[in-house]
Amino acid sequence: MPSPAVDPAAPSVEAPVDPEPATPVIDDKYVEAGRKLTAMAEEDTRAYDRLAYISDVYGHRLSGSQALEDTIDWALETMREDGLAKVRKEKVMVPHWVRGEEQAAFLAPVERPLPVLTLGMSVGTPRRGITAEVVVVNHVDEIDTLGEQVKGKIVLINMAMPPYDHDHHDSFYGPTVQGRTQGASRAAKYGAKAVLVRSVTAHSLRTLHTGTLVYDEDLPKIPAAAITPEDADLFARMVARGETPKIRLKLGAKLLPDAESGNAIGELTGRELPDEYVVLACHIDSWDVGDGSTDDGSGCLMAMEAALMLKELELIPRRTVRVVLYTNEENGLRGGKAYFEAHADELHVAGLESDSGAGAPWGFGIGGDQAQYDALLPYAPLFEGLGAHNFTLGGGGADISPLTQAGMLGLGLRPDTSHYFDLHHSPADTIDKIAPYHLERNAAAMALMAYILAERELDGPAQPLKVPEPEPEPEPEPEAKAENE
Repeated sequence: MPSPAVDPAAPSVEAPVDPEPATPVIDDKYVEAGRKLTAMAEEDTRAYDRLAYISDVYGHRLSGSQALEDTIDWALETMREDGLAKVRKEKVMVPHWVRGEEQAAFLAPVERPLPVLTLGMSVGTPRRGITAEVVVVNHVDEIDTLGEQVKGKIVLINMAMPPYDHDHHDSFYGPTVQGRTQGASRAAKYGAKAVLVRSVTAHSLRTLHTGTLVYDEDLPKIPAAAITPEDADLFARMVARGETPKIRLKLGAKLLPDAESGNAIGELTGRELPDEYVVLACHIDSWDVGDGSTDDGSGCLMAMEAALMLKELELIPRRTVRVVLYTNEENGLRGGKAYFEAHADELHVAGLESDSGAGAPWGFGIGGDQAQYDALLPYAPLFEGLGAHNFTLGGGGADISPLTQAGMLGLGLRPDTSHYFDLHHSPADTIDKIAPYHLERNAAAMALMAYILAERELDGPAQPLKVPEPEPEPEPEPEAKAENE
């Protein structure tokens, strides 16, 4: 088709060009906060020195232990000395599980000791122990395939954890840990006597790793313990040769009545909106192996240090920054649930949890939807000096999960976790694995993010959490109603 005629006297009109999305301008106050916090983190080792103190003096902090309560008291006293406001301990009743004696040995096809570490919340064996043949599965789902063939046996769940994926920053913990959490009840369903679980770690120097299990209350509770990856492979080789491993297992674990503990809380009061809160979260309890420096003593010292850095630099945001050292994350999450019950009616703007160790700063996991991520992404360059500028979609943590499930914005601090599961829940989790420089820079990253969250403008007024309505009691059956009447 010929081109339409053009009037040379007509004014020229340029074709409209779609403008590129405007890069949001970050207020200078955030830039200055980032500069100050980055500089402050360069040489300070205060967080590390404090972590070393609680690790050396109190050691591990299992729920129900005196060491946990002594550490909580230390944290409360320290936050008061730091000048935080409204420092208090909010009572929480926690499980009091004790490990007791642990013994195991091969009886066939060889005789030798077998190192074991009872899984958290496991029941114990009978006093004389359990002697049985061992059936090996490579995935927890294979138990259902074997069915009644595991009756009267001890089931070894030999689920190997893949090497860390550096390209995607993925540890594969989520899929692998299912063997530990679900295995006992899955095997009990078919009459197994006990369960052994390959320790959840990709690298081992014959190291045992514990962690909690979850019993199905409708099934028998059978004992469960972790073995090293090396010993799990030994069992697998025996079976591949056509041999039938047989062991004796003796575990003295028991559950005592609940003990009193508490969440340790301190606040940096907001200058304009003191009744709106940004929570800095961690858990102060640990397993009873190692000293819990990585999981999660480091997270607690980061949170305390972050609030103190803001205070010392006079970076007092509009909203209140509330430090919460939760109790009983490891084997009950009672602290997180109790906090939600006590504070669900308050205005929680955001929560930032640190429970991934103290590797080199890397970034943050943010929120549960794209809009939350997009709103914070423009601030990422402020974290470059700390190395924590990698923002990914999806964040939060176990302790703040009741809050995020009710609608609060949740974030997770994400250090380098490539070696985190080498130490996780094991005797290797000790203070010497922590680098002071990384710990302080992670604390500064938490401080900067807390400042941004507590200072920034929101699209509208802060909204209360959407606390779920309690489910109505079912109407009694007619026969039962007649009896009650």
